Amino acid sequence: MSSLRILLRGLAVAGLSAVLLAPASVARAEPTPAELTKQIEKSSTELERIVESYNKLNEQIKANKATAATLQARIGPLQAQAERSRADVGLLAATAYKTGGMRTAKALLEPGGTTSLPERLGALDQLSRQRQQTIDGFTADQRKLIDQKTQLDATLARQAAQAKQLSVGKKKIEADLARLYQLRRQAYGRATEAPSSAGSAGTPPAISGSAGTAVRYAYGAVGKPYVYGAEGPGGYDCSGLTLAAWRAAGKSLPHNAAMQWDATTRISRSALRPGDLVFYSGLGHVAIYVGSGQIIDAPSAGRNVSKRGMGIMPIAGYGRVR
Repeated sequence: MSSLRILLRGLAVAGLSAVLLAPASVARAEPTPAELTKQIEKSSTELERIVESYNKLNEQIKANKATAATLQARIGPLQAQAERSRADVGLLAATAYKTGGMRTAKALLEPGGTTSLPERLGALDQLSRQRQQTIDGFTADQRKLIDQKTQLDATLARQAAQAKQLSVGKKKIEADLARLYQLRRQAYGRATEAPSSAGSAGTPPAISGSAGTAVRYAYGAVGKPYVYGAEGPGGYDCSGLTLAAWRAAGKSLPHNAAMQWDATTRISRSALRPGDLVFYSGLGHVAIYVGSGQIIDAPSAGRNVSKRGMGIMPIAGYGRVR
């Protein structure tokens, strides 16, 4: 065999070996806009659940702060009472010492003097009762103070643990948001929707009373961005928008969809009227009903407050603000 043939055969074998030994690489196609949209919707739904959990934790921290402040206000007077009782007990001890302690009691029992034995015994019993009442009062005040202080310490400990959880939750939300915005850039060329004017929702319906105030507020929020944990006026998340709309009407709602469910009265779909709240499956989303089968809501990260049909996802139920 000629040297040329040997060389060619060697090169062919080497080439084949290289192909066989080379790591397999699979060409990966870029996701289509439809696939990206599906990923965005899934990520948005998951993120909104996390945001609503974050909001609930925030509400619990607010409640704990209020409880701690109330307990602290109660502890002040109790401390003063305990100090007064402690002073009374001290005074009793000092008086007993100065007047001879048990010798005074002995004198009351000894025969002689102008008072009878029953009178002397009565005086001793009264002195004993007075001393016991003072000591009992001091003990009761101390016990109240200890109980209140224990409650306060437990509340403050819960608050500290919740604050830590809140910080962890905030970091997770921000990391998830970064991924979601990147997906939106891939699909739509920008991380968030372009701003739109409030007038794009049309004219608010003519509704009187507090429900009318809440609906008009919601119309005024259309076009503003979704901002997690926000309740206006620059941006909103879903429960932040319903909270702000009803706050404008003089009603108080917690900043969490599930807690708003608990704070409202259940009504049927047929009884639905503008201003009522529409809750969605899992109580992870809430919107305000504005009539004609339409809602206004803060949809999800990257999107703006908008007016749309209420059948955006399975509905859990309806609530009327009390």
